[in-house]
Amino acid sequence: MNLRSPRLIPAAAALTVLCLARVAVPQQKPKMAEDVFKNIQVLKGTSVDDFLGTMGIMSAAVGFDCSECHANAGTDKVDWAADTAKKKTARKMVLMVAAINRDNFGGRQNVTCWSCHHGRDRPATTPSLETVYGPGSQEMDDFLAQMPGQPAAAEILDKYIQALGGAERLSRLTSYVATGTSVGFGGFGGGGQVHIYGKFPDKRTTLIEFQAATERGDSIRSYNGRAGWIKTPLAVLTEYELTGSELDGARLDAQLSFPAQIKEALGNLRVSVPATISDLPGPSSQTSSDPNTGIGQDRLVNVVQGTGPKGLLATLYFDKESGLLLRMVRYGKTPIGRVPTQIDFADYRDVGGIKFPFRLILAWLDGRDAIQLNQIQTNVPIDDAKFGNPVSVKGK
Repeated sequence: MNLRSPRLIPAAAALTVLCLARVAVPQQKPKMAEDVFKNIQVLKGTSVDDFLGTMGIMSAAVGFDCSECHANAGTDKVDWAADTAKKKTARKMVLMVAAINRDNFGGRQNVTCWSCHHGRDRPATTPSLETVYGPGSQEMDDFLAQMPGQPAAAEILDKYIQALGGAERLSRLTSYVATGTSVGFGGFGGGGQVHIYGKFPDKRTTLIEFQAATERGDSIRSYNGRAGWIKTPLAVLTEYELTGSELDGARLDAQLSFPAQIKEALGNLRVSVPATISDLPGPSSQTSSDPNTGIGQDRLVNVVQGTGPKGLLATLYFDKESGLLLRMVRYGKTPIGRVPTQIDFADYRDVGGIKFPFRLILAWLDGRDAIQLNQIQTNVPIDDAKFGNPVSVKGK
């Protein structure tokens, strides 16, 4: 039907319908940190997910957990809003770092909490001779430059697509349902039953049900192509809608679940120097309950970096020999620095002519999930409710 045809709708009526349609869909204002939490002072105007990411950066930078800044955290008498000496200091540090970047780097986040603290409460002021005469730092820059003499990004991505089964097979993948098990950070919850749902081009949900510890609640990460949600047990905020940079990350995760569109998901692709990566370490309390291996040790990889909408940054690590994707690190933005989320991919198996990773390690600043899949079904019908909010995902 061609709605622009004068035989169907007069121009004036068409304009009226269009205006009414626009009025009928009001834009809901995203909730900011001060709408959800009490006593927010220097981080007002920050989305809820970016605010929680900011707390993760602070915690990682100084090596603290919640209880060292918040009164009675970890108990049923916690008072998150109460001012403590360390909270007051943290506010001063946020303003100091913002001023340094504004006055010296044109507002770019060149200096963050991590720049000075590096996991210490008090930054080190004197060089350690063990460090000076030891091996150099292996930390990669957040932003990578195109290096001469490296293969083109398109060549590396084409090899990846071919290694998975080829562009033609991947183009026929419209959906999948995966099941398996998960062990969370610290081994808590007795493990969980995993359900992953994906629908082309950009819908994805991961549901982890902790059946051995029902009081813990479920873990849910969902994205429906437009909106996303997180439900996390044992957290400060156990359920919230994504409106900040984590929403952009959820979109990228969903898009890369269908690798045929990898070249469209990221732009400004550049290839850095090859690197060597190994399994992401985990706490012994988790790894003792999770004997499965990951990507292995000292894997030589091609490193490709690209950008997505709203400044999303992602670095992809492809095995030089097989061409398969072994790791993705994506970075979200917060007022005090970038928040890394890392996903490791291993144990690739053939499912209907397409290789899928059956081993996934998802790590972020305040958690780590080790997932081992045991079955993947492709091109199966999936109700769109599975990609909605947590209540919709659970079907209640």
